Amino acid sequence: MDYTDLYINGAWHKTPERFDVINPATEEVLASVASAGIADADAALDAAEAAMADWSARTPRARSEVLRKAWELMTARLDHFAHLITLENGKAGADARGEATYAAEFFRWFAEEAVRADGMITQAPASGARIIVQHKPAGLAVLITPWNYPAAMGTRKIAPALAAGCGVIIKPASETPLTMLALMPLLEEAGVPAGLVNVLPSRRTGALVDHMLHDPRVRVVSFTGSTGVGRTLLKSAADQVLKPAMELGGNAPVIVFDDADLDVAIEGTMLAKMRNLGEACTAANRIYVHEAIAPEFTRRLTAAMQALKVGDGTDPSVDVGPLVNAATRDKVAEFVADALAKGAKLECGGVLPEGRGYFYPPTVLSNVPESADCVQDEIFGPVAALQTFSDQDDVITRANNTEYGLVAYVFSGDFKRALQVCERLDYGMVGLNRGLVSDPAAPFGGTKQSGLGREGGHEGMLEFMETQYISASW
Repeated sequence: MDYTDLYINGAWHKTPERFDVINPATEEVLASVASAGIADADAALDAAEAAMADWSARTPRARSEVLRKAWELMTARLDHFAHLITLENGKAGADARGEATYAAEFFRWFAEEAVRADGMITQAPASGARIIVQHKPAGLAVLITPWNYPAAMGTRKIAPALAAGCGVIIKPASETPLTMLALMPLLEEAGVPAGLVNVLPSRRTGALVDHMLHDPRVRVVSFTGSTGVGRTLLKSAADQVLKPAMELGGNAPVIVFDDADLDVAIEGTMLAKMRNLGEACTAANRIYVHEAIAPEFTRRLTAAMQALKVGDGTDPSVDVGPLVNAATRDKVAEFVADALAKGAKLECGGVLPEGRGYFYPPTVLSNVPESADCVQDEIFGPVAALQTFSDQDDVITRANNTEYGLVAYVFSGDFKRALQVCERLDYGMVGLNRGLVSDPAAPFGGTKQSGLGREGGHEGMLEFMETQYISASW
């Protein structure tokens, strides 16, 4: 791999300590990557502070043009980034290209939003004073990204931060740092000034991030990952009263009513379940099917899952690649074993293949009891857990019965009823008759313990800005 060192102040820096990145399809070492320490974090903060002084003073249009150029360059190199995503993450080629396209789109969207940090001038009704409101860059931002979307989770944070006028330090997941490192030469070419974006892969994530969150120059922390880690970061952020943007865990319900178009419901469920091999916080986790259509739905979903080809994602004919590591694969296997022991029925899959690679077959479980661990926790793998229902109020109660509130999916041919159900679901996002909700133009985020704040949409840029109010009379 070409880019395997720390990226600080527009230059590559080697470190004595390094760690290996593994190809999950072959279990072979892809690259040895530099591991950042505290001194490297301080250097990155110094660089970001200096670069932000100039960047934040540029006009919104000037910042917009750089982001637009980044979109053009990344769009021209989608195949390159997709291949790199497949190598370090394992996802199949088509899925990886979909991520690369999605990742690039954040640069275009926030190029357009950079010029729309609208304020207002109004008159106070009682005093008659003028109320002037404007949005200003919040300050340096620490960005922490997960392994499941090596490109998109980075660009979804970098693009709005730059649009807002902030400098950033990004800490990519240790399993998948190569894609984010490879993005840096592209940002240089687009015109991002040296020091504005810094990348610090590290095996010492906890100490490194905690140190940065206690630096008074840092004003925003944006994290995507598990709720448990999010809670820890919020505690650190509280010491400096940082502005947090947290996109945390999920336990997404899918509700399929008896009047749903089964073609649409199967297609949507497959997308919600198998996009990124189920390794997504938005992945369908509990699938509730009306008992009147459950046999047919189960048969068709099982056939769709069995038709998927498993293998190394670099093969263009492969639909399903490996899971990211052995621990993730083993956890999925444990979920399946637990559900079967508690009375679930295995419709397909469920057997670990022999040979190298962290593969797990697409699996369908029916008659999954509420006591099964996979109903209570994120599966994060290619396992569809089916349950049935007959009463609308009951299934809404069951769907809401979780500490998470990221996304839910509803399939129904009665649009009025479907919208009524959507409004009663305690989730930040709902897919109505579709299995994909992620869009750069939409505010992505959840309720309850699925997070704080929103990414994407207009709200995504405001997470990196502070509102200033000026009182004046004239």
